[in-house]
Amino acid sequence: MSQTPPPARKLPELEPDTAFYWTSGAEGVLRIQRCADCGIYQHPPFPRCSCCGSEAVAPAPVSGKGRIASYTINYEPWVPGLEVPFVFAAVELTEQRELYVFTNLLAPAEAARVGMAVTVEFEQHDDVWLPMFRPDAGEDAA
Repeated sequence: MSQTPPPARKLPELEPDTAFYWTSGAEGVLRIQRCADCGIYQHPPFPRCSCCGSEAVAPAPVSGKGRIASYTINYEPWVPGLEVPFVFAAVELTEQRELYVFTNLLAPAEAARVGMAVTVEFEQHDDVWLPMFRPDAGEDAA
């Protein structure tokens, strides 16, 4: 987790309801909103639980592990300095079925596959820590 050059992408605004997601990488931890009443995780964050309607939702640490549920390989350099190709993936976190984080895979495009085990890694840009995922060599695909 080191400071990297300016990103070739627009960084998110650090808004009160979502800042925890973009800054918790400073501690090396991925946090996802969780309901204290029913225990369900939800991402992106909402003011109420999407399952039970409770307002008792707050950021909670998760393992940072998951599997690629789907992905696309992008060959278009949308902004100057963006290296292509790159993999944009839907990562299903291990904590809950259908709990997805949409992110980049930090691996060669040809390495990507559905079911690939991945682990979070953060890319720092000023006060923003972008959650990215790397293949987890210690796991096999499901």
